[in-house]
Amino acid sequence: MFVEQRDWRPTRFVDIHATLGSLQHGAGDPAYHVLGDELWWATGTPHGVGTLRLTASARDGCVHAAAWGEGASWLVDQLPTLLGDDDDPTGFEPHHPEVQRAAGRHGGWRVPKTQRMFDACVAAVIEQKVTGQEARRAWRGLLTKFGEPAPGPVPRPMFSVPSPAVWRRIPDWDLHRAGVTPHRIRTLRVVANAAPAMDRMSKDPAADVDRLLRTLPGVGEWTSAETRQRALGDSDAVSFGDFHLAKSLCWWLTGERGDDDRLRELLAPYAGHRYRVQRLMELEGVAAPRRGPRFAAPAHRLA
Repeated sequence: MFVEQRDWRPTRFVDIHATLGSLQHGAGDPAYHVLGDELWWATGTPHGVGTLRLTASARDGCVHAAAWGEGASWLVDQLPTLLGDDDDPTGFEPHHPEVQRAAGRHGGWRVPKTQRMFDACVAAVIEQKVTGQEARRAWRGLLTKFGEPAPGPVPRPMFSVPSPAVWRRIPDWDLHRAGVTPHRIRTLRVVANAAPAMDRMSKDPAADVDRLLRTLPGVGEWTSAETRQRALGDSDAVSFGDFHLAKSLCWWLTGERGDDDRLRELLAPYAGHRYRVQRLMELEGVAAPRRGPRFAAPAHRLA
């Protein structure tokens, strides 16, 4: 099978695993796989499905890309953009010692930019209002059954996110069986119908995209932010409305739990870079101490 290859030498070190880690939806994600130093990603592109394999040289930081499928050329051409070459940290100044230490430890992280608006939005919708375990199970089952097999010598069976046309054809029963609730099924239908408009948004300013996304029934602040983080590389898109985020992030910054209102206050000095703080906390693996026994909460995120 034909393979496209490309070497990219970034002007500043890029940690490919930290940068693209937010694209992975659980260890069993059919579209994302890590094998040793290799990172594999299956995705749709404007030209069809492609599989991307990335490795990075520890010696000089050079990133080597190999890609297969109809989207192979697009994937290698867009490699710098995917790995955050457009990400501009100018103006980002840590105002908390925790942020400063994390920024030093994760200096190779960049805000990725997939330019795949529809795929990112679908993933966010599936994660609405459920536990992470439920969302990962649904994602894994739906991609495995309805996604297109990833081309190339993949290290395990991999599948891309189904196309909008496929999502429109998936019966409600199959979505229910995967654990997708009626509210999210309706939203998936809306997003699938809006896919052509969403693809055109990928070059628009993030604020305009946020406004347009939130006109879609079922897409709220949380879903818009999760979409923009990944598809647009929006460094200011905080996942307000998340069941855990405000508690954990406030605790990380102040030692005290807080809600979304308190989190907005704490992140105000980081305007333009608020998502950087969120992601640095996630990379640190921080979570606020639990109170009481653990339980599987039925709803974890807003729309």
